[in-house]
Amino acid sequence: VDQVKHRVPSRYSLAFAGQLAAGLFSPLPVAIERYRSPELERLLARLLREGGYDSVVCDFLAATASMPDLGRAVLLQHNVETVIWRRLAQHARNPLARFYLGMQAERMFRYERDTCRACRRVVAVSPSDAGLVRSLFGVSDVPDVPTGVDVDYFTPPPAAEPVSDLVFLGSMDWLPNIDGVRHFCSEILPLIRRRLARCSLAIAGRMPTPEIRALAERDPLVRVTGTVADIRPYLWGSAVSVVPLRIGGGTRLKIYESMAAGVPVVSTSVGAEGLVYQDGRNILIADDPSAFAGACIELLQDASRRRDMAAAALQMVAAQFSWERVAVRLEQILLEAAG
Repeated sequence: VDQVKHRVPSRYSLAFAGQLAAGLFSPLPVAIERYRSPELERLLARLLREGGYDSVVCDFLAATASMPDLGRAVLLQHNVETVIWRRLAQHARNPLARFYLGMQAERMFRYERDTCRACRRVVAVSPSDAGLVRSLFGVSDVPDVPTGVDVDYFTPPPAAEPVSDLVFLGSMDWLPNIDGVRHFCSEILPLIRRRLARCSLAIAGRMPTPEIRALAERDPLVRVTGTVADIRPYLWGSAVSVVPLRIGGGTRLKIYESMAAGVPVVSTSVGAEGLVYQDGRNILIADDPSAFAGACIELLQDASRRRDMAAAALQMVAAQFSWERVAVRLEQILLEAAG
């Protein structure tokens, strides 16, 4: 196994500020440039020259930044990045941020379009994302393989230590998650507490920003965990998993994990984008703050409803999105790409 270490600057470092400034002039989007590794590119070029490899799998779009020959790459598109960056620009509150993000969104569009066209095969994570790759970038043949989940790993124990009423899962240095949590705590949680005054929230995910950490400092019923060794106890110990995203793309692994853990989910339509679901049966979908709060209250006040929804969701995930089923589909696509 060959390894290349590449240090990505923290979002709160001077190096990252320098990357943002350079992003005003670079033709590459910052989100791609910061992951580019000349050392990895040299290693891949040597390995491809030496032979023995049918294809190179690029996991996420950023991995293509160091790929010397995109014609041999199979790109696993976990998100349509252009959609995410356009939504970030749309929801930016500061005019300067809106301008910068809009500029980055257009650079991302050009990079993503050219890269998807150059790769041997592009694999999306949902039929809706596959459709976006076709329509936005002009790539005709785009298979999709859903994000899988290890159902056995997330199976809940007979009894779990209580953690909180509500739980949000996700990397807390990712802008869509930051926006979603900020929106939930300012617009939705106060509505829930009009009915359930002691409603608690756990925000479980790596690298929370100072803004996210401050939520727990201001509110004793909000807990921000930071990086945790095992996310499962936070799911098992919570009554409802919330996905209040307004920005996103791909599919949300946090929803599959919640379902596999036996925890009912309330999500926005953006949060559940790309998923197969039955609203009201295996998930509750709500887009405005009042409806989202009402869905959370409904589940928190009705244990029988929570159990029924969790059981239906687990049945769906086990039948369609287990790792075993997903692996067979991905293997088939890789073999076809290799010829």
